[in-house]
Amino acid sequence: MDVNKYLRTEVFPSTFCPGCGHGIILNALIRAIDELQLDTKNMVFVSGIGCAGWITSPHMKADTMHTTHGRPLAFATGIKLANPELKVVVIAGDGDLASIGGNHLIHAARRNIDLTTICANNSIYGMTGGQASPTTPEGARTLTTPEGSYYRPFDLCSLVRGAGAGYVARATDYHARMLTKFIKNALQYDGFSFVDAVSICPTQYGRRNSLDEPYEMLEWLKSNSVTKEEKGKIVVKEWIE
Repeated sequence: MDVNKYLRTEVFPSTFCPGCGHGIILNALIRAIDELQLDTKNMVFVSGIGCAGWITSPHMKADTMHTTHGRPLAFATGIKLANPELKVVVIAGDGDLASIGGNHLIHAARRNIDLTTICANNSIYGMTGGQASPTTPEGARTLTTPEGSYYRPFDLCSLVRGAGAGYVARATDYHARMLTKFIKNALQYDGFSFVDAVSICPTQYGRRNSLDEPYEMLEWLKSNSVTKEEKGKIVVKEWIE
């Protein structure tokens, strides 16, 4: 695959921190587009503010829109309504989509708008200093939860599925080929599709949680992930009401 076909090579070296998992998400997105033979001239990539905003803007050699924090789905809705023939892809972080942009996420799923949404979910606000996000795991240390987060995190897949999204999937940076497959499925779905791309942030999340090296975070994702089939075999002895 000729990656230069899809990338603005003049912006390299990348602005991502060393070991950032968002480059894997960009790789999976490009592979999905290439395998589907989609014409990027008929696509628009919309992002918000934060590390995830750098996945497609400025890297993708295509029409991109770098919007205000929490509003990429609102802008993407406007683009789709103005030109329904376009394939509109939203890529935003967990803080962007699930916090200030949470209502946009719920209602975009409820309306079943034909948008492909990828959440670059690294469980932290990376660019602004490492604050806790809506998906920060319980007990995880961040800038704003130095003793460990005591809030229950959002399960974004359950949230958007409950709101009415037709296609919902989750994969991690470690499971890169699976992530590519899910993005391909999402791009082909006629309606609102959502992919929760669980990513790593060694700089802000890893160093605060004894996962200082990128490979350690990837191994953690491998060891702490189960497939949908495996999840169904887990016996829960007690539910917390």
